[in-house]
Amino acid sequence: MKAFVCGFPARHSRSPLIHNHWIAQYGLPARYDIAEVSPAEFPAFLASVRDGSAGYVGGNITIPHKEAAARLADQVDDLVGEIGAANTLWMEEGRLCATNSDGIGFLGSLDEGAPGWDRISTAVVLGAGGACRSILQALKSRGIGEIHVVNRTQARARELADRFGANIHAHGLDALDEVATGAGLFVNTTSLGMHGEAIPAMPFERMRDDAVVTDAVYIPLETPFLREAARHGLKTVDGLGMLLHQAGCGFEKWFGKEPAVTTELRQLIIDDMEARA
Repeated sequence: MKAFVCGFPARHSRSPLIHNHWIAQYGLPARYDIAEVSPAEFPAFLASVRDGSAGYVGGNITIPHKEAAARLADQVDDLVGEIGAANTLWMEEGRLCATNSDGIGFLGSLDEGAPGWDRISTAVVLGAGGACRSILQALKSRGIGEIHVVNRTQARARELADRFGANIHAHGLDALDEVATGAGLFVNTTSLGMHGEAIPAMPFERMRDDAVVTDAVYIPLETPFLREAARHGLKTVDGLGMLLHQAGCGFEKWFGKEPAVTTELRQLIIDDMEARA
């Protein structure tokens, strides 16, 4: 049995480490490959998965193919319909099926790293790109009453507010101080700080004393946002947990096993990150 991660580029992906670790743990006759496929070649690649010629039982989809995967799958679930993007594909009765486990990963990471975090009423999400959609859907599913999307281009934030409902509010960066006041959760979904550049001043001192700050980015493990939040005494949850917790959904669909996210697996990824640094 074979599964894959498909992106362009894809060679940087840590997904093979995660899934091949679980494959070895269960002693399965299987492997998980990297499929680096350009956007122009992506429809043909999915056709080869569907007709069986590629020999895959399914796989993960990453940038830039998530929206195309949602369009090209034979059957999508409600999550994909709401988010408009898919990250997990599998074959079922001859049909190419799709779901999106990014929100599952996000919630799993917060539940593990900050139990009880969802007893809040207000969250702030920075950024309005692709990663934001799954996070907004996940926050809504937990009943967070007010969610403020803050983005450099307010129109992009407005598109998400229109898509996800009345309790999602769109703002420009100038509203950051106001919406952070009394908030219980701050989520960075941008790539700011990922390459060592400075980040905007964050009003973390305005948040609740027991607020949680998390980042969708996991390289570096302690991002500038998390470092600044910790300086203000706030609880932080890094982005690696989201990567780890989203992976189990696909593994169960492809191989019929429900894997666990363990300290050993987390350290395996951290060691790889340090080796590649």
